[in-house]
Amino acid sequence: MPLMAVSSPPFSFPSTRNLRRAITTAAASSASDDFDYPLADPSIRWPHLRFPHLPAPRFPVADTAPPPTPVRPSCEGEPAKDSSAPSASAAAVVEPLDARAHRARVKKLSKLALRQARDWRERVSELADRLLALPPGAPVAEVLDEAWVSPDELAYVMRAVGASSWRRALDAFEWLVASGTAGPGPRVVAVVLGVLGRARQGDLAEEVFLRFVGEGATVQVFNAMMGVYARSGRFDDVRQLLDAMRGQGIEPDLVSFNTLINARAKSGSLAPGAAFDLLLEVRQAGLRPDVITYNTLISACSQGSILDDAVAVFQDMIDSQCRPDLWTYNAMVSVHGRCGTAQEAERMFMELLEKGFKPDAVTYNSLLYAFAKEGDVDAVERVCEELLKAGFNKDGITYNTMIHMYGKMGRLDLALGLYDEMRAIGCTPDAVTYTVLIDSLGKMDRITDAGKVLEEMADAGLKPTLVTFSALICAYAKGGRRDEAERTFDRMVASGVKPDRLAYLVMLDIIARSGETKKLMLLHRTMMKDGYVPDATLYQVMLSALAKGNECEEIEGVMQDMEVVCQMNPQLVYSILIKAECISQGATLLKKACLQGHEPDSKSLLSILDAYETTGKHEECLSLLQCIREHVPSSHNLISECSIMLLCKKKKITAAIQEYDSMQTLKCGSFGRDYNLYEHLITCLEEAEFFPESSQVFCDMQFIGIKPSQKIYESMISTYCKLGFPETAHQLMDEAVHSGIWLNTLSSSVTIIEAYGKTRLWQHAENFVKGLKQESGVDRRIWNALIHAYAESGFYEHARAVFDTMIKKGPVPTVDSVNGMMRALIIDGRLNELYVIVQELQDMGFKISKSTVILMLEAFAKAGDVFEVMKIYNGMKEAGYLPNMHMYRSMISLLCRNKRFRDVELMVEEMEGAGFKPDLAILNTLLLMYTGNGDFDKTVELYHSILEAGLEPDEDTYNTLIIMYSRDLRPEEGFTLLNEMGKRGLTPRLESYKSLLAASGKAKLWEQGEQLFQEIRSKGYRLNRSLYHTMMKMYRDSCNHSKAEQLLAEMKEDSIEPTIATMHILMTSYGTAGHPDEAEKVLNSLKSSSLEVSTLPYSTVFDAYLKNGEYNLGITKLMEMKTDGVKPDHQVWTCFIRAASLCERTDDTILLLNSLRDCGFDLPIRLLTERTSSLLTEADNFLKELEALEDSAALNFVNALEDLLWAFERRSTASYIFQLAVNRSIYHHNVFRVIEKDWGADVRKLSAGAALTALTLWLDHMQDASLQGSPESPKSIVLVTGEGEYNMVSLRKTIRAYLLEMGSPFLPCRTRSGRFVAKSYSLKMWLKDSPFCMDLELKDAPALPKMNSMKLTEGYFMRAGLVSTFKDIHGKLGEVWPKKFSRLALLSEESRAEVIKADIQGRKEKLDRMKKQGVVMSKKSKKGTRRAKFVREQSTQAVLK
Repeated sequence: MPLMAVSSPPFSFPSTRNLRRAITTAAASSASDDFDYPLADPSIRWPHLRFPHLPAPRFPVADTAPPPTPVRPSCEGEPAKDSSAPSASAAAVVEPLDARAHRARVKKLSKLALRQARDWRERVSELADRLLALPPGAPVAEVLDEAWVSPDELAYVMRAVGASSWRRALDAFEWLVASGTAGPGPRVVAVVLGVLGRARQGDLAEEVFLRFVGEGATVQVFNAMMGVYARSGRFDDVRQLLDAMRGQGIEPDLVSFNTLINARAKSGSLAPGAAFDLLLEVRQAGLRPDVITYNTLISACSQGSILDDAVAVFQDMIDSQCRPDLWTYNAMVSVHGRCGTAQEAERMFMELLEKGFKPDAVTYNSLLYAFAKEGDVDAVERVCEELLKAGFNKDGITYNTMIHMYGKMGRLDLALGLYDEMRAIGCTPDAVTYTVLIDSLGKMDRITDAGKVLEEMADAGLKPTLVTFSALICAYAKGGRRDEAERTFDRMVASGVKPDRLAYLVMLDIIARSGETKKLMLLHRTMMKDGYVPDATLYQVMLSALAKGNECEEIEGVMQDMEVVCQMNPQLVYSILIKAECISQGATLLKKACLQGHEPDSKSLLSILDAYETTGKHEECLSLLQCIREHVPSSHNLISECSIMLLCKKKKITAAIQEYDSMQTLKCGSFGRDYNLYEHLITCLEEAEFFPESSQVFCDMQFIGIKPSQKIYESMISTYCKLGFPETAHQLMDEAVHSGIWLNTLSSSVTIIEAYGKTRLWQHAENFVKGLKQESGVDRRIWNALIHAYAESGFYEHARAVFDTMIKKGPVPTVDSVNGMMRALIIDGRLNELYVIVQELQDMGFKISKSTVILMLEAFAKAGDVFEVMKIYNGMKEAGYLPNMHMYRSMISLLCRNKRFRDVELMVEEMEGAGFKPDLAILNTLLLMYTGNGDFDKTVELYHSILEAGLEPDEDTYNTLIIMYSRDLRPEEGFTLLNEMGKRGLTPRLESYKSLLAASGKAKLWEQGEQLFQEIRSKGYRLNRSLYHTMMKMYRDSCNHSKAEQLLAEMKEDSIEPTIATMHILMTSYGTAGHPDEAEKVLNSLKSSSLEVSTLPYSTVFDAYLKNGEYNLGITKLMEMKTDGVKPDHQVWTCFIRAASLCERTDDTILLLNSLRDCGFDLPIRLLTERTSSLLTEADNFLKELEALEDSAALNFVNALEDLLWAFERRSTASYIFQLAVNRSIYHHNVFRVIEKDWGADVRKLSAGAALTALTLWLDHMQDASLQGSPESPKSIVLVTGEGEYNMVSLRKTIRAYLLEMGSPFLPCRTRSGRFVAKSYSLKMWLKDSPFCMDLELKDAPALPKMNSMKLTEGYFMRAGLVSTFKDIHGKLGEVWPKKFSRLALLSEESRAEVIKADIQGRKEKLDRMKKQGVVMSKKSKKGTRRAKFVREQSTQAVLK
């Protein structure tokens, strides 16, 4: 009688029709998912052990104590049930104690009962064998009719038969249903449901359950059906059955809830917290969770990698005094391994050993997987050894885990070696083994080998799985081998393996790239037939390919499918079309949606507008915008957002951020609610390196509450790293991971580690890498980034440890790894160890790359080690490494810093010979070198070569030239270059402004200097005190004390507090302007302030009174200083000596020097009035004391003393003092020199008296050399005076007046100011023949003259008796030759007047004759070079020519 013919009473419970599911759903689960409780029981898994520490079981185990053979009653009623017979619940519950020991405690069977039990087993086994021996199609009644079995006995027979044939078990059930008037008992129904469930016959099980659920159904029947659903992961159906059970008044037991938990675990990954919800549900039902409940929950957490829930459930298990078993610990080791906490997994392993459990193969494989996931090769090998020592062999899971680990590390040689070893020991590779090998080979681009592995898999009789085929197809797709991918796909289909969505997606992508649209559409239809409905991604791929092939009809067909078949809304359809670049169709649909009142999304609208903008379809663009404005009321914000995103796509960042700021200011309604706006804006700002603006936009987005996307997270991680906030970037990365957003973890991790390194937070970088190691292993780029992070802090040992780890465990170090290790030594300053490391690396087989050599060269170059740099450079050339531009730039910079002029020029020549043209950076370095050396002619020449080479001068070029002209006291040209920089949009450096301002003051360009200072202030430069001091000195020199006062007020406004030096300059300006009383007021103000007043401001007041001729007041102020408790020092002595040298009358000089003597310093008056040898010794000792003071103390004192001695004709003493100053290095030893082919003098930084002393001594030495003929002279002899002034006295003009008086052949240099040049022959003749050179020996006058022999006139010194003569000659004749001037100066006034008159008359007559003869003479301009203001426009080229 067929099963479906049996009538059944009506039965209904909620959603009965939902119990129907497709057979394919049940078939999708593998046999490994069997829901089998007895496997969890230690007493069953290890029957030879006893577990006295476990609690007694709540239920007896049915299979171990079967009831005696029942006697079939004569009536057809339900037979009496034996109390010892097994129940469905007993069959499902495990026994945690040793079975025999427990049975002895529960009941002691008699010998008769034991004999009956043994007979019962034999009977059940015999009936099962007879049923299985029946030929196909034979009825089971042939065996069962004559056996007289009871329903309970038949249940055991059905269970035994069902293990081999579910059909025969179902036939036996049908026989029982047809044989009696009453239906089968609940136990039989439960048994047949269990048999059908194990056989994956879910539909038949549903039929049986629905048919007999109303006939006295018990909890066992419901549990059995729930078990059927649980095997297939049908959690909702299990939940419905649980509710239906309660609806019938049947209370679920612990097995029911354990089955529910198992179903939830197999239905998919648990959500965080779901495990505790299920546990709470068990407790709310009044049940106490047992070990199976906890084990099932922990296993479910392990499958979903929910570590926190697993640990919490395990702790709850301990707290509830439910003792864990080996299954529990295996699950805990597994979950820790899956979640990347290998150390915790090992701790759980050690804990199970301490509890007395013996690990099995599952335990070792779980621990092995934990270490393999971290890539810890040593730990994996150690666990393998322990597994073998425990008596287990490596199984397929062991080998698969290790092969996968080595495959991920890129060590395919070891993976393939394990594969060979696996086959050699007789362990047959399974589908997982081959799949892992194929995947690893494919990822390493060994695609041919991957194909061979698939063939080996087929030869071994294994059917490739879907994952196997998919891995090989992806490998072929990655390698661009379309034909092989298609053949593999066809083979997969032919072998009966149904492609999944990924396989279709990969194939569609491959075919789409090939442009075969017909094949693409055919594959699409096949996918639809297989039950896979295309999603937006697939449609985008298809439409993109169709758009490229211009298949408009096909596109229209796909659009219709999307709207009609897939029921997609119009917004989604046009969004997909636009992404696939079907702009025309997408725009049409978008406009249609707008007409219906739908607001378009910004991303789609932006893509259309961008496409229209690119193709020049401006009318279509305007028409679309007009349609949106008319039919979408809230379109203003949308259009603004799209305009911002469009500006971002066009890289118009400034305009985009301005538009964004304006909309933010207006606070327009819903503006800024679309994450696409922020994604475009933040990404573009990050790419354009607008990092602060990017951070601000991100903060605005977070304030509104918009969740960041993947691109936003990645851009902001990069932004914060570049801003120097790696901790914030790390926090963002964790936030993205916890939010389930997939990031390019490798790239972001490398960026964060590098940022940690640059900010010297290497500990954070180290901890970050440890976290990555626990999660998914460490990539080579991560290791390299960590090495460089250590290198930034100079921790070579840490970097070397990482390098050694890479060598030992993989991946293999690269050149970047080596360079990071070398950089650590360089930053730590251990350059001497670089060669040692190079040797070690070469011994290890590493080839030193060119980049490593360049790194070493740059390190030595930065350290200024020219010898090592040249050695490395020559070694590179010998090794065949051709230098690059960067190397030449580094070496030339080093040589320039060391002023190796000849080597620099040779290097430039070699560079040009190698085919490299010096770039602007190199030429700027040369400019700086020549400027620093004072070779201004070479600087100008080099600048011309820059222009001739077609290079555009940059800021460095102009700044160097401005400094050069400023040092050469040619500020006019500097101002011209400053104007040129302004025209080109270049920014001068503050140093250039300072140099030009100082040069303006020295050249007395007061107006231009003042305008320049105001320009500096207006441009927002941060002015320091020295710049204000420079400007105050300019006002001091121009005697403009009122502006100096105003500048002091401005200085205070700029929050720069004046110092003693500042007040000194102000006081000096008062003194220069002839207002000593004002200077004294400043001094009194200083004395009343909290500042400590030194002798400097007092000296300034003294100098002001003395320059004004008020000598008595100056002396009075000196006495007041002593009264104030300030002891006079060298500054006071220098001030009074300088004033004494300027006095016209000797009496005034003596008065001033006596005042010094009264203060305890009598050296100056004694040098002037006495002639004892001890004086020179005292002077030398005093100079020695001054050497220990500030740098210019001794120089200023000696200069003032030299002026005094020269002015009052104590010139022999002046020469001795001069020699003492040279010996003490106060004056440079090379002030003048007469050596072989080098006769010259440089009297810069000397006072007028010292310079005249040096000049006379020099002339004396040259006279001796001329007479003796040795040393040989050069062709031209140069005297350098400079253009500077010392104490308002021009040294150049002073020397010029002295040379004119002597009629010397020295003439001003035409090309360089501040220099006098004489031809060697002319100078020698003059030294021999001139009456002025008859006696050049410096001598002291027999007595002090009554008047000063020198006079200060027009800013320079001249012999007092020559002043009127000089003015007379120059006033009538202008500039004359020195020889002519000396002759005229020696004449009397009457004779000189006649000679001058005759000279003028002769010139006039000569001019008249030339006019009569028609000779035209070019007139020389009497005007000097006009001093140009800096506002004058003049080309740089014209200036430099």
